Amino acid sequence: MLTKVSGPALTRHRLELDDGDFIDVDFLGEPKANQAIVVLVHGLEGSADSHYVRRLLNRLASMQVCAVVHHHRSCSGVSNRLARSYHSGDTQDLQATLSMLKRRAPTSPLLAVGYSLGGNVLAKYLGEQADNSLVDRAIVISAPLQLAACATRLKSGFSKVYQTYLIKQLQQKVREKLDMPSLQGQMPVSHADIAQLTTFHLFDDRVTAPLHGFTGVADYYQRASGLAYLSKITKPTLVIHAKDDPFMTDEVIPNANELASAVQYELHHNGGHVGFIDGGTPLKPQYYLEKRITHFLFDIGQ
Repeated sequence: MLTKVSGPALTRHRLELDDGDFIDVDFLGEPKANQAIVVLVHGLEGSADSHYVRRLLNRLASMQVCAVVHHHRSCSGVSNRLARSYHSGDTQDLQATLSMLKRRAPTSPLLAVGYSLGGNVLAKYLGEQADNSLVDRAIVISAPLQLAACATRLKSGFSKVYQTYLIKQLQQKVREKLDMPSLQGQMPVSHADIAQLTTFHLFDDRVTAPLHGFTGVADYYQRASGLAYLSKITKPTLVIHAKDDPFMTDEVIPNANELASAVQYELHHNGGHVGFIDGGTPLKPQYYLEKRITHFLFDIGQ
C-alpha cells in the first residue's frame, strides 16, 4: 500500500465553462512573467490529493516552480452541474485551463504532465493541436493509449482489483447524479442498472459513451484513444510506460513509425502504474519518476 504523501498548500480557482459547467484548478504559487508553469492532469478519479500529484507538487515547490492541477469535471470534491462528466478523450476542458493560464500569464511557457487517463487526454490534445498546442513541452505517464485493449486487460488477473476499486467510485458518482433534482430524466441509466455495470467496458457503453456523444463503447474507445495522435505531435514530448503496469498490454506500446520525431518513448521494466519506485522501504518508498519529469521538462542533464 502506498504511504499517503502530504502536499504543499494550494489555492483553488473555479473556471466557468461555456456549456454552463465548471472545472476547478489548484495553483501552487503564482505565475511569474517569463517563468514556466507546470500543468498536472490527473488520472481516473484522481485529484490534487492523489499521491503521484502530491509527490510532483512537492518537488516543484522545492524548485519554486509555479504549478496548476487541472481537475476533470467532478474530481475536485464537488459534483459538476451537468449530466456529462469527463472521459479519456476530453481535450476541450484541458484547452479551457490552458487558455485561462495563457490569459493570466501570456509570457509563461506551459509545461504539462499527464498521468494515466490524464496522460491519454494530454497525448490526444498534443496530437490534435500540433503546432497550435498551448503546451510547449510535455510528459505522458502510464497512459492507456489503446483504450479497448486496456479495458480488456482489466477484466482478468490482479488487474481486476484496480477495475473494481475505480468502478465503485464511478458508480457512486452516477448514483449522486441520479439523485440531483436538476438532472432528473437526463441520465442514461437508473439506480437499478448501476450494480450491473461492473467492468469498464459495461460502464463506458451504458454511461460514458451516451453522455459524451459517442454511439457506443467501440466508438468511444476508437475515437478517444491517444495512440493514433502520437504521430501528429510537434512539441517535445516524453511518453513513459512500465512493462509491469497492470493496465498495460503490448497494444499500448507504440511502434517507431507511430511516433513523431518530437516524441521520445521510454518503456521501463518496472514501475507499475504511476509508481516507479527506486528504493526506500515498503512503508516509505522512494521514487525516481519526479526526478525524471523535472529533468525532461526543464531540459536538465541526467
